[in-house]
Amino acid sequence: MILALFGGALLLWCAAEARVRHRIRRRGLTAVATVVPESDVHGALDSAPLLSFATRPVPAGRTAAAPGIEAGELVLTRPRGHTPLRRPAHLVPGGSVRIAYDPRRPGHAVLAAEEAGPRPLVADLLWTALGLGCLAAGAVLLLAAA
Repeated sequence: MILALFGGALLLWCAAEARVRHRIRRRGLTAVATVVPESDVHGALDSAPLLSFATRPVPAGRTAAAPGIEAGELVLTRPRGHTPLRRPAHLVPGGSVRIAYDPRRPGHAVLAAEEAGPRPLVADLLWTALGLGCLAAGAVLLLAAA
C-alpha cells in the first residue's frame, strides 16, 4: 500500500511541476538572473543553483505583483523543476542565465527553455516511469494480498 501511495504521490508531483513550469514559461515575465555563490556547504551541493534577479514592472493586462514585492526588488530563489544529479557547467557562480518568473510570486522561477535544454523532458520521463513503476508494483502487491 505504501508503494502504491508513493507512486501515486510521485505522479501527482510530476504532473504539478510540469504544469507549473509550462505555465510560468508561457505566462511569466522574463528576466536575466545571476547565479549566486553559496556560503552553505549543503546548498553548494544542490543541483539547482541559487539565483538572484530584480523584478520588473508588470506590463498592462497582467496581474499585479504579490503584495510587498516592488519592481526592482532583488529576489533569491532556486529554479523549479531542476532535478539533474549534477549542476550543469554553465550554471557557475557569477554566471548569467535567462529565466521566467511568476509576477504574482516572484520566488517561483524556472530556467528559460533554451537554458534548461532537453534534459527536463528526460528527467520528467524518468520520474514518471519511477512513479508508474511504484504504483504498479504497489497495486500488484495489494491485489496479491487481497
